[in-house]
Amino acid sequence: MIFKHDGPPKLRLGIVLAHEVDATTLIPELIDGIFHRLSGLQACLGPLEDGFRAVVRDVFRNGSYKPAGRAKPASEYLLRTAIEGEFPRINTLVDCCNMLSIQSLLPISIWDVDSSGADSFEFRLGGQSESYVFNHAGHSIDLEDLIVGCSVEPNGISTPIVNPVKDSMGTKTSSSTLTVAAAVYAPLDDGPVASLVEVCESFVRILGQSSGSAKAVFRILKAGEQTKF
Repeated sequence: MIFKHDGPPKLRLGIVLAHEVDATTLIPELIDGIFHRLSGLQACLGPLEDGFRAVVRDVFRNGSYKPAGRAKPASEYLLRTAIEGEFPRINTLVDCCNMLSIQSLLPISIWDVDSSGADSFEFRLGGQSESYVFNHAGHSIDLEDLIVGCSVEPNGISTPIVNPVKDSMGTKTSSSTLTVAAAVYAPLDDGPVASLVEVCESFVRILGQSSGSAKAVFRILKAGEQTKF
C-alpha cells in the first residue's frame, strides 16, 4: 500500500495503517485517556497550547482556502466540545482518532481502507470544483485549496476521501471495518503537548489492542515523500 505527500511544504503527515482491527472493542487506555484529557481541559487551553493551535491552523491557509469558521480544522471543533465536558463517542477507531486529536491539538483523518477500493493514496490540495458529501443529510464540503487525502486508481485518477475538516461519508469506519488508515496533519515543528511521532506511536499502540490479531504501523512523511507499507 502506497501513501504519497504532494501537499504544501509546511505540512508533515503521520500515516498510520492497521489491519484486523475491531471497532467495537472497549480499550481501557482509550477510555482513561478520554476522561483524563476532558478533565484537564476544564480550564481551557494554556498560552502555549493556544499558540500552537494558531500554528496548526496556519498549515491549512493555502491559496483561496481560509481555515476559519466552519472551515477550521476538526481538532478545534473537538476542543470546543471537550472544554464543554463532552466527547463525540462513535466507535473505538474514531474515538481513538478524536482522543489523540484533542490531546495533541492536531486534526486527524481516519478511513476504512477497504471501502476506498484503493491501495494507493495521495495528499494534495483540492482542485477547483472538487467536493464530497460528509454526512447522512447529504451536505457537501468544497475542497478547493484544502489539503485532501485521495484514493488513487491504477489509471491515476485521484479522488478526495478525507481532509482535516470533515471526512467523506463514502469511507467512514463502521463496526465491520477491518483495515483502517489515518492521517495526522502537523506543522513542521512539534507542539507543547506531544510530538508527531508520539501521537503516531499512541495510535499504533491503541489500535493494536482492538483485537488479538490487530497489527498497526506508522510513517512520517514530508512534502515530496512517499512510503510503502
